[in-house]
Amino acid sequence: MLITESHIDVETRESGTPSPMRIFLFHPSIPGYPQAMFPGVVVFSEIYQVTGPVQRFARSIAGQGYIVAAPSSYHEFVGPEPLAYDGPGTDVGNAYKVQKKLAAYDEDARLSVDALLALPSCNGRIGATGMCLGGHLAYRAALDRRVRAAVCYFATDIHSRSLGEGGSDDSLERAGDIRGELLMIFGKSDTHVPPSGRDLIRKTLHGKGVVFGFYEVAWAQHAFIRDELSKGRYDPGISKICFEMLLELFGRTLKIELGERSGEAHKVEDVC
Repeated sequence: MLITESHIDVETRESGTPSPMRIFLFHPSIPGYPQAMFPGVVVFSEIYQVTGPVQRFARSIAGQGYIVAAPSSYHEFVGPEPLAYDGPGTDVGNAYKVQKKLAAYDEDARLSVDALLALPSCNGRIGATGMCLGGHLAYRAALDRRVRAAVCYFATDIHSRSLGEGGSDDSLERAGDIRGELLMIFGKSDTHVPPSGRDLIRKTLHGKGVVFGFYEVAWAQHAFIRDELSKGRYDPGISKICFEMLLELFGRTLKIELGERSGEAHKVEDVC
């Protein structure tokens, strides 16, 4: 599917000082069908903003028939340009991550969803995805009931409750507010989210009654889907499998009109 690319700048206020946030848009295009409508997906980036790997990820999703919005997360501090995948870039990205207010992260997500829904070509069904910091932001985006599904790649800081200024987010405590379906993906060799942290996330989601899938890849490390400067961690085979899982979830929840979930328990027969 063909793709057109553009961007919009929207005003934000939750940081205390109004600042424009750039949202990069990747829009599918089918020649001869100018009235075609598509679901929307918000793609949240890692701590380096919208880099080349994030753009390629967004294009891959858009090419499957989704309008993708990728916000620049650090607009309070810098422009929309990506940070470098090096030591100084990593230090700056990590510093901004804990300087930014939690409410400002949530405002970014809300405005990104608003931007998608405002497009006449959007069918009104919204999903979210992201990696690293963006995995956590995709999870928090799912707290918005307009978001029907979220795929969270190696989401950091959920288990430690340390996102944003003050390092005391409420993401786990609010898990019960999620009404869409989640897919949590981690590498078992991820040093950023240890086994105890992954167990805590899984246990909490079960306890809160969230509909979710949880996939731990045996040999994968953190950032295993980053196809550039991944410090030897990029795994294209596993990335392909995880992308197929993303497409299954989004295809089932965003491209099909399911209506509201009934809430009835699904009885599973114990048969061979």
